[in-house]
Amino acid sequence: MNANAPLLSVQGLSKTFDLSAPFLNRLIERKGKQYLRAVDGLSIDIPRGTTFSLVGESGCGKSTVAKLAVGLHKATSGTIRFDGADLTGRAAADRGDFRKRIQMIFQDPYASLNPRWRVRDIIAEPLRSFGITNGKEEERAEVGRLLEMVGLSAQDGEKFPHEFSGGQRQRISIARAISSKPEFLVCDEPTSALDVSVQSQVLNLMRDLQNELGLTYLFISHDLAVVDFMSDFVGVMYLGRLVETGPAGQIFSAPEHPYTRLLMDTVPDIDLGRRDRKPVVGEVPNPIDPPPGCSFNPRCPLANARCRQEVPALIPREDGAVVACHAVVEGRKAADAAGMRCTGEKA
Repeated sequence: MNANAPLLSVQGLSKTFDLSAPFLNRLIERKGKQYLRAVDGLSIDIPRGTTFSLVGESGCGKSTVAKLAVGLHKATSGTIRFDGADLTGRAAADRGDFRKRIQMIFQDPYASLNPRWRVRDIIAEPLRSFGITNGKEEERAEVGRLLEMVGLSAQDGEKFPHEFSGGQRQRISIARAISSKPEFLVCDEPTSALDVSVQSQVLNLMRDLQNELGLTYLFISHDLAVVDFMSDFVGVMYLGRLVETGPAGQIFSAPEHPYTRLLMDTVPDIDLGRRDRKPVVGEVPNPIDPPPGCSFNPRCPLANARCRQEVPALIPREDGAVVACHAVVEGRKAADAAGMRCTGEKA
């Protein structure tokens, strides 16, 4: 095992869904097939013991990436490597020992817990599936230890999920996720269904567990304040494509892609008067029929003819970030674009 190699490496990952109507309907209505490319050529590396966050507006493909990583979806193309092993094309049930090493925390803690099971059985299910404990006594002790580790009581194992608050249910989900002693957790919007007052408690718990257990996180969220708190690295997605990625400090302090800049303007800031804020304008294009060229060009203040024709490649920058933007590479500025519009020149 190479300690310097990324724990999870994704290269050229794509996922296309067939949304076509049944053959007879298409024949009568004279319509062709329809495809949705939810993820388009994603490439990321996640070092051990770190948190890599994927951010973007709803529908950009973040949750699809999460499901691809754990094997709930099968990739259309590209590779997924975990600790050097190729998991591409393997369903969750066919991943053998890797199922124990990769776990997931879902968005809705109530929907992800069986309402007919007591909490002790919910948490014990992975212990039984992977043969981690021997006998009922050891299983009961381990369940109690896990509940106390996430801030609950061992006696809570006798209760049902509906007897807990949303934050407590998410703590139960976390206890279940870490029960198999995983190395990698995929966290799909783990705090979005919780009250703001509870979010910070759950996030602090996740950071404490990461430090204590040496966990690696793929963190999916649209809440940039949460991402800023949790992340070592950040990737920004738009319409299935990665548009910018790099160290979290760099992305938040000096974003380069126009879309990343617009997203950062949505983060609450106590110093509101120090800079002009520009809201994210326009609507996300139809993902079934995306615009040609850069998919962000209909909403981008810096777009020109090249942006509307040519898909930008991810280019490494001197500051450590990687950006897919013709305007950044060419050094176009917002003032230049404004001047073009005022003089009637085509951007």
